[in-house]
Amino acid sequence: MPLFDDAIAAMDRVHAQDPNQIMDAGELRPAELVYARRMSEMLQAVYPDASEVLRLAARCQHIKRWELARTDYPEGRAGYLQWRTEEKRRHAVLAAEILRDAGYEDAVADRVGQLVRKERLKQDVDTQRLEDVACLVFLEDHLADFAPKHSEAKVVDVIARTWPKMSAHGQQAALKLDLPAASQRLVEMALAPRKN
Repeated sequence: MPLFDDAIAAMDRVHAQDPNQIMDAGELRPAELVYARRMSEMLQAVYPDASEVLRLAARCQHIKRWELARTDYPEGRAGYLQWRTEEKRRHAVLAAEILRDAGYEDAVADRVGQLVRKERLKQDVDTQRLEDVACLVFLEDHLADFAPKHSEAKVVDVIARTWPKMSAHGQQAALKLDLPAASQRLVEMALAPRKN
Protein backbone atom coordinates (compact mmCIF):
# COMPACT_ATOMS: atom_id res chain seq x y z
CA MET A 1 0.00 0.00 0.00
CA PRO A 2 2.25 2.81 -1.24
CA LEU A 3 -0.15 5.58 -0.18
CA PHE A 4 -0.30 4.24 3.38
CA ASP A 5 3.46 3.72 3.51
CA ASP A 6 4.10 7.25 2.22
CA ALA A 7 1.79 8.71 4.87
CA ILE A 8 3.41 6.72 7.68
CA ALA A 9 6.88 7.77 6.50
CA ALA A 10 5.77 11.42 6.41
CA MET A 11 4.36 11.16 9.93
CA ASP A 12 7.55 9.54 11.17
CA ARG A 13 9.65 12.33 9.66
CA VAL A 14 7.63 14.76 11.80
CA HIS A 15 7.90 12.54 14.90
CA ALA A 16 11.67 12.37 14.39
CA GLN A 17 11.84 16.16 14.94
CA ASP A 18 10.93 15.73 18.62
CA PRO A 19 13.80 17.25 20.61
CA ASN A 20 12.95 15.01 23.58
CA GLN A 21 14.99 11.82 23.48
CA ILE A 22 14.33 8.56 25.30
CA MET A 23 16.13 5.24 25.48
CA ASP A 24 14.66 2.65 23.14
CA ALA A 25 16.33 -0.69 22.53
CA GLY A 26 19.59 0.69 23.90
CA GLU A 27 19.59 3.84 21.75
CA LEU A 28 18.45 7.41 22.29
CA ARG A 29 15.56 8.16 19.94
CA PRO A 30 12.98 10.94 19.54
CA ALA A 31 10.29 10.29 22.16
CA GLU A 32 7.30 10.82 19.85
CA LEU A 33 8.77 8.57 17.18
CA VAL A 34 9.07 5.79 19.75
CA TYR A 35 5.53 6.49 20.99
CA ALA A 36 4.06 6.42 17.47
CA ARG A 37 5.72 3.11 16.70
CA ARG A 38 4.51 1.66 20.00
CA MET A 39 0.96 2.77 19.19
CA SER A 40 1.16 0.95 15.86
CA GLU A 41 2.63 -2.17 17.48
CA MET A 42 0.01 -2.23 20.23
CA LEU A 43 -2.80 -1.71 17.72
CA GLN A 44 -1.51 -4.64 15.66
CA ALA A 45 -1.25 -6.83 18.76
CA VAL A 46 -4.68 -6.01 20.22
CA TYR A 47 -6.68 -5.28 17.05
CA PRO A 48 -4.95 -7.05 14.15
CA ASP A 49 -8.02 -6.43 11.96
CA ALA A 50 -7.76 -2.63 12.38
CA SER A 51 -8.85 -0.55 9.40
CA GLU A 52 -6.36 1.52 7.42
CA VAL A 53 -7.87 4.72 8.82
CA LEU A 54 -7.44 3.50 12.39
CA ARG A 55 -3.85 2.48 11.67
CA LEU A 56 -3.17 6.00 10.37
CA ALA A 57 -4.81 7.59 13.42
CA ALA A 58 -2.80 5.45 15.83
CA ARG A 59 0.43 6.55 14.18
CA CYS A 60 -0.29 10.27 14.40
CA GLN A 61 -2.41 10.82 17.50
CA HIS A 62 0.38 12.74 19.31
CA ILE A 63 2.01 14.39 16.31
CA LYS A 64 4.14 17.37 17.38
CA ARG A 65 2.90 17.03 20.94
CA TRP A 66 6.10 18.62 22.19
CA GLU A 67 5.12 22.00 20.73
CA LEU A 68 2.36 22.71 23.28
CA ALA A 69 3.58 22.30 26.83
CA ARG A 70 1.25 21.11 29.57
CA THR A 71 2.82 23.82 31.74
CA ASP A 72 1.28 26.47 29.46
CA TYR A 73 -2.08 25.62 31.06
CA PRO A 74 -3.30 25.92 34.66
CA GLU A 75 -2.56 23.20 37.19
CA GLY A 76 -5.32 20.74 38.02
CA ARG A 77 -7.82 18.69 36.08
CA ALA A 78 -9.52 21.65 34.35
CA GLY A 79 -6.18 22.90 33.01
CA TYR A 80 -5.22 19.40 31.94
CA LEU A 81 -8.49 18.94 30.04
CA GLN A 82 -8.04 22.32 28.32
CA TRP A 83 -4.53 21.36 27.23
CA ARG A 84 -5.60 17.91 26.07
CA THR A 85 -8.51 19.29 24.02
CA GLU A 86 -6.25 21.78 22.26
CA GLU A 87 -3.63 19.07 21.66
CA LYS A 88 -6.19 16.77 20.02
CA ARG A 89 -7.37 19.60 17.79
CA ARG A 90 -3.80 20.43 16.72
CA HIS A 91 -2.94 16.78 16.09
CA ALA A 92 -6.02 16.34 13.90
CA VAL A 93 -5.21 19.44 11.81
CA LEU A 94 -1.60 18.41 11.23
CA ALA A 95 -2.54 14.80 10.51
CA ALA A 96 -5.05 15.97 7.89
CA GLU A 97 -2.37 18.10 6.19
CA ILE A 98 0.05 15.17 6.07
CA LEU A 99 -2.59 12.79 4.73
CA ARG A 100 -3.73 15.19 2.01
CA ASP A 101 -0.11 15.84 1.00
CA ALA A 102 0.41 12.07 0.77
CA GLY A 103 -2.56 11.82 -1.61
CA TYR A 104 -5.43 10.73 0.63
CA GLU A 105 -8.90 12.11 -0.07
CA ASP A 106 -10.53 14.60 2.29
CA ALA A 107 -12.88 11.90 3.61
CA VAL A 108 -9.94 9.87 4.96
CA ALA A 109 -8.22 12.94 6.41
CA ASP A 110 -11.48 14.02 8.07
CA ARG A 111 -12.12 10.56 9.49
CA VAL A 112 -8.61 10.33 10.95
CA GLY A 113 -9.22 13.74 12.53
CA GLN A 114 -12.42 12.46 14.18
CA LEU A 115 -10.51 9.53 15.64
CA VAL A 116 -7.58 11.62 16.84
CA ARG A 117 -10.00 14.04 18.53
CA LYS A 118 -11.61 10.96 20.17
CA GLU A 119 -15.07 11.93 18.96
CA ARG A 120 -17.95 9.69 20.02
CA LEU A 121 -15.88 7.60 22.42
CA LYS A 122 -17.88 4.55 23.48
CA GLN A 123 -20.17 4.87 20.40
CA ASP A 124 -17.61 4.74 17.57
CA VAL A 125 -15.80 1.40 17.38
CA ASP A 126 -12.59 2.83 15.91
CA THR A 127 -12.47 5.73 18.37
CA GLN A 128 -12.85 3.25 21.20
CA ARG A 129 -10.12 1.03 19.80
CA LEU A 130 -7.76 4.01 19.52
CA GLU A 131 -8.49 4.92 23.14
CA ASP A 132 -7.87 1.33 24.22
CA VAL A 133 -4.49 1.33 22.50
CA ALA A 134 -3.48 4.70 23.99
CA CYS A 135 -4.39 3.47 27.48
CA LEU A 136 -2.47 0.23 26.98
CA VAL A 137 0.64 2.05 25.77
CA PHE A 138 0.42 4.36 28.79
CA LEU A 139 0.19 1.42 31.19
CA GLU A 140 2.95 -0.59 29.55
CA ASP A 141 5.42 2.11 28.52
CA HIS A 142 4.78 5.23 30.61
CA LEU A 143 3.30 4.29 33.98
CA ALA A 144 6.65 3.25 35.47
CA ASP A 145 8.16 6.68 34.68
CA PHE A 146 5.00 8.63 35.53
CA ALA A 147 4.43 7.09 38.96
CA PRO A 148 7.55 8.32 40.82
CA LYS A 149 6.81 11.92 39.79
CA HIS A 150 3.41 11.97 41.53
CA SER A 151 1.84 10.88 44.79
CA GLU A 152 0.65 7.29 44.97
CA ALA A 153 -2.91 8.51 45.50
CA LYS A 154 -2.79 10.59 42.32
CA VAL A 155 -1.34 7.73 40.25
CA VAL A 156 -3.98 5.31 41.54
CA ASP A 157 -6.67 7.88 40.71
CA VAL A 158 -5.29 8.33 37.17
CA ILE A 159 -5.39 4.57 36.58
CA ALA A 160 -8.88 4.34 38.09
CA ARG A 161 -10.07 7.11 35.71
CA THR A 162 -8.30 5.49 32.76
CA TRP A 163 -9.83 2.06 33.26
CA PRO A 164 -13.46 2.91 32.36
CA LYS A 165 -12.28 4.67 29.19
CA MET A 166 -11.32 1.25 27.84
CA SER A 167 -13.66 -1.30 26.31
CA ALA A 168 -14.00 -4.73 27.93
CA HIS A 169 -11.56 -6.04 25.29
CA GLY A 170 -9.07 -3.29 26.14
CA GLN A 171 -9.39 -4.01 29.85
CA GLN A 172 -8.74 -7.71 29.26
CA ALA A 173 -5.65 -6.81 27.22
CA ALA A 174 -4.49 -4.53 30.06
CA LEU A 175 -4.79 -7.36 32.58
CA LYS A 176 -2.47 -9.45 30.38
CA LEU A 177 0.29 -6.82 30.17
CA ASP A 178 3.62 -7.87 31.66
CA LEU A 179 4.07 -4.84 33.92
CA PRO A 180 6.88 -4.20 36.40
CA ALA A 181 5.89 -5.19 39.94
CA ALA A 182 5.47 -1.57 41.11
CA SER A 183 3.17 -0.74 38.17
CA GLN A 184 1.19 -3.95 38.65
CA ARG A 185 0.64 -3.07 42.32
CA LEU A 186 -0.67 0.40 41.36
CA VAL A 187 -3.08 -1.12 38.83
CA GLU A 188 -4.33 -3.59 41.44
CA MET A 189 -4.84 -0.74 43.91
CA ALA A 190 -6.79 1.24 41.29
CA LEU A 191 -9.04 -1.70 40.51
CA ALA A 192 -9.67 -2.71 44.11
CA PRO A 193 -13.17 -1.98 45.41
CA ARG A 194 -13.27 1.47 47.01
CA LYS A 195 -14.24 1.79 50.66
CA ASN A 196 -16.87 4.42 51.42
